[in-house]
Amino acid sequence: MNNIKTATINSLGVLVYVAIVATVMTHAEKSFGKENPVIAGVGMLMLFTLSAAVVGSLIVGKPIMLYIDNKKKEAVGLLAWTLGFLAVITIIVLFYLGLK
Repeated sequence: MNNIKTATINSLGVLVYVAIVATVMTHAEKSFGKENPVIAGVGMLMLFTLSAAVVGSLIVGKPIMLYIDNKKKEAVGLLAWTLGFLAVITIIVLFYLGLK
């Protein structure tokens, strides 16, 4: 699979994951009710840790594997394409929010 296709899929994966987390967080109080603040804090930190792992895997997982396989140019290219697509997606989302 070429870098552009992989970067597009990974960037869209980040978008979908972030959308799911944002939706859960938006409806958390209605779904889970008022929780013990300590348990809520633990839950939020666990979600943060999981999110860092998932998004980190989507963004740098394959580039690290390519780099380890001594495909440094391809690894840097994939990371650059992925970050570029993420930047474009972020700009689109922020622009959309500005229109509301």
